[in-house]
Amino acid sequence: MELNFSLNGKPITLEIAPSDILLDVLRKAGMKSVKRGCNEGFCGACAVLIDGKPRNSCIVMAAHCESSEIITVEGMGTPDHPHPLQQAFVDHGATQCGYCNPGSLIAAKALLDRNSHPTTDEVKLALDGNLCRCTGYVKRIEAVLAAAPKMKKHLANTGGSK
Repeated sequence: MELNFSLNGKPITLEIAPSDILLDVLRKAGMKSVKRGCNEGFCGACAVLIDGKPRNSCIVMAAHCESSEIITVEGMGTPDHPHPLQQAFVDHGATQCGYCNPGSLIAAKALLDRNSHPTTDEVKLALDGNLCRCTGYVKRIEAVLAAAPKMKKHLANTGGSK
């Protein structure tokens, strides 16, 4: 069957099987940030934004994403022009092995897209579904709080795209 959706702001059409999960379809489309972790929706390593909401792609049937807007970490920034969250994760030492970073970045982006001034507790809640075995969580929380005020400037510089 044919699946039509927007991937990181670009229309895409892929041939999929009705039983394909979104994680596998995105990996085949070249999205390396979407990681296979628990394969049960608990770890957050495969998180993406689907129509602005964070979802674990390992438990979403790809066919349910027809006409959806999907954003992965590849759609947030580039090495030359990182998204404020990506830069904050680096600046605050919130990365080590990197396996869980994409899911945490997606969860943080979803939070800051809807709440530009979150409290520490709101950041903790937003990141709650993303497991990290290396850095712990304090540095990630600090990074999200540091990125929050930079989001307005980023939106202005990118013409309003998130």
